[in-house]
Amino acid sequence: MKRIDNDAFYKYIKQYDPDSEYHLVGEVEYHLLSDDKPYEGMKSHREALRFVFDWLVKQSADQLQPLTYDIDKALPSPLDCREFFYCPNIIKTDYYGNIWYDAGWEPNDENIGTAVPYWYALMEPVHGRRNRPEDFKKVNEVLFPNGTDALDIYEWTTNWSDFFDDGHEWYGACCWSVYDKTLNRFAVMLVSATD
Repeated sequence: MKRIDNDAFYKYIKQYDPDSEYHLVGEVEYHLLSDDKPYEGMKSHREALRFVFDWLVKQSADQLQPLTYDIDKALPSPLDCREFFYCPNIIKTDYYGNIWYDAGWEPNDENIGTAVPYWYALMEPVHGRRNRPEDFKKVNEVLFPNGTDALDIYEWTTNWSDFFDDGHEWYGACCWSVYDKTLNRFAVMLVSATD
């Protein structure tokens, strides 16, 4: 497994967060990986997560509390492409800039610290630029240039690393691994944010 550091996707998303050393759109942090070994389904997805978190641990080595994780506690659930890439429409924007969507999911007290939908994590960050449905669609077109028919997607629990602690506190925490069979490429997508 190896990181892909120079990809057209990373160049494209710099417009959303030009100052970050990480690759972010909204609250979603993207890690692209390739693997010389044959794809082995769940085993390969878990290895992709391990690889990303090993890299994150190295990045945090100089911090007061370096990142920790236990990949064996991470539990996967397969996701349907249509469900994962669902994008609602904006039905109303009020005087203060608050946006309402025609989505079945909305932030409320019951959802605090839980998993948020991919569209929400990309379009409704805690601070900074809100993205529109057309941004969500374009980011995914650039990330998966051959479409979404050949993707294997898993959502993972988030109780196995302190990376997700901020998200558990308020906004939400998410971990997805997506394998694109047409590119032999993984996208590991992480969300963890608080106010």
